[in-house]
Amino acid sequence: MPSEPDRPSFGGLGSVTPREDEPSPAVPLADSPSAYGAGSSSPRSGETGPSPAPQVPPSPSLPGRFGRGARRARLPQVGTTSVIAQHDIVSGAHFATTDRWGGVSAAPYDELNLGGAVGDDPGAVRANRELAARALGLDPAAVVWMNQVHGRDAAVVTGPWRDGHVPCVDAVVTARRGLALAVLTADCVPVLLADPVAGVAGAAHAGRPGLVAGVVPAVVEAMGSLGADPARTVVRIGPSVCGGCYEVPERMREEVAAAVPEAYAITRRGTPAVDVAAGVRAQLVRLGVPEPPEPPACTMESPDHYSYRRERTTGRLA
Repeated sequence: MPSEPDRPSFGGLGSVTPREDEPSPAVPLADSPSAYGAGSSSPRSGETGPSPAPQVPPSPSLPGRFGRGARRARLPQVGTTSVIAQHDIVSGAHFATTDRWGGVSAAPYDELNLGGAVGDDPGAVRANRELAARALGLDPAAVVWMNQVHGRDAAVVTGPWRDGHVPCVDAVVTARRGLALAVLTADCVPVLLADPVAGVAGAAHAGRPGLVAGVVPAVVEAMGSLGADPARTVVRIGPSVCGGCYEVPERMREEVAAAVPEAYAITRRGTPAVDVAAGVRAQLVRLGVPEPPEPPACTMESPDHYSYRRERTTGRLA
């Protein structure tokens, strides 16, 4: 990892106006040709969606989904550690996610909050980030975080940001092995990508505005500039709010569906909703990327994950 990384290059257009009303994605890390993503095993951070919506009953149990009230069992599992909820390796590419457990933050950020701008004690956040990084065998200083603003700008990086200045971007890509790329979320969709053959990894934060703005095409295009091939790209989507819970006004649903029809959804109560993850998956397929698996959990339903819509004041997953 360079001691003096190059300045990032930016691609794409997009708003740089910070928003607090949308969900945010997770975290990919470039290892060999590897990408790590956070979002399901110890407290992590992420951003979330619009105004709080009333809680709704969870859908019947679905494979791979946590239901409300079913806290994650603390049992040894392949591909997890005490603070890393899930760690998959695909052809040398690493994808890791966190949930809210295993850290040191106090309520309402308990326990593994990774978000540094949510009101938590900065010392606790630093300790949590170090715990998560070391659990993956990473140097905590070698993780690239973003100042996520619900836009579509993507940065090509070769190392951590200089002088602690974190620019406003919603996607980062790298061809630097051993460099970790992180996404913070608390309902938004974290998108982790890697082309193991090219040795290129990417991470994107896709909330509702970012989905419409085109952050997914932007990160795929940025990876292509480094030699990645969409047909070889492996993608994992982290825990995020599902279409059955993400209630929005009818007009908002129509605006999103006009840009990404697959995001049109209905809550379990029959009210208008948006399914951001479905929209992300559809955009990836249109770009020639093999369709990724569905998110492993709905953050609003799962007590193991942070949800801005459910809790308002809460932490972030990675």
